[in-house]
Amino acid sequence: MKYRYRVIVMPKKELLDPQGRAVKQVINDMGIKVDDVRIGKSVEVIINANSDRDATSIVEKLAREMFSNPIIEDYIIERI
Repeated sequence: MKYRYRVIVMPKKELLDPQGRAVKQVINDMGIKVDDVRIGKSVEVIINANSDRDATSIVEKLAREMFSNPIIEDYIIERI
């Protein structure tokens, strides 16, 4: 069976996000006030697995070992 997931990867909250800071400055220069901007990435993956449990285990491994750098990034997994 096919299972579809989205993995959202973001810089850890305690780390600086230079790209987000640059975008925030441009937005503020446009006259729009925002408190913060964080830039991350979104990965969608379709997994063939025998069960939801197996698919979730596979996407967890991918998120942890391939899609993110656990030293500087956190991730959230969504079933879509």
